[in-house]
Amino acid sequence: MATVFISDLHLDAARPGIIDLFADFIESQAKAVRALYILGDLFEAWIGDDDDDETGARVATVLSGLRRSGVPCFFIAGNRDFLLGDAWARRAGVTLLDDPSLIDVEGVPTLLMHGDTLCTDDARYQAIRTMLRARDWQRSFLEKPLAERRAFAAEARAESRRYTTDPANNAIMDVNEEQVRATLQRFGARRLIHGHTHRPCIHTFDLAGAPAQRIVLGDWYEQGSVLRIDSDAITLRALPAP
Repeated sequence: MATVFISDLHLDAARPGIIDLFADFIESQAKAVRALYILGDLFEAWIGDDDDDETGARVATVLSGLRRSGVPCFFIAGNRDFLLGDAWARRAGVTLLDDPSLIDVEGVPTLLMHGDTLCTDDARYQAIRTMLRARDWQRSFLEKPLAERRAFAAEARAESRRYTTDPANNAIMDVNEEQVRATLQRFGARRLIHGHTHRPCIHTFDLAGAPAQRIVLGDWYEQGSVLRIDSDAITLRALPAP
């Protein structure tokens, strides 16, 4: 049985077709795997577990069905859904993991990350990330009314689109290779799986005289992207758009 990894679905009510694609993937494929790992940005934005948005409720229902089928699901927060907490995780039947997390996949120590902390050349993004991950900022934000939080999230998404579509920022939004190497060595691993950059690829390289591997998951804006690892194959493929 395969272990499966996805990330950067950016599920949102404005893109119902992708939500349907995700639900179909869970029902038709994920219920036949060993485990599912979601490496961040499951949602386009997450403003707190108390949000009454129907997308969060539907996705929780879909994932809880996966758990009832006997397939465990693990989740690492991304830069869009870092406020996702224990309450929603219990509803969905998913297990929250730290970023990074080291797991065993078919006998290979494998480091899982969302991937944004590897993009160290983007100093502006890293400064914003530090602010948003501070406990005081999060506590203050979650105390605000839902309407105010939604407005903040909408503006943040608009600013992100402006920033990420500027060709001048293209290079710095990818990972820093030295940061990748340092992180793998810190955890004693030679395989890294991450998302965030939306640049799906299986990279092989030399790490301290031995082969290493970095697998980048694709996003689900226009189609799906799924990584399957089993005893004799590693497959990174796209799912057709609905």
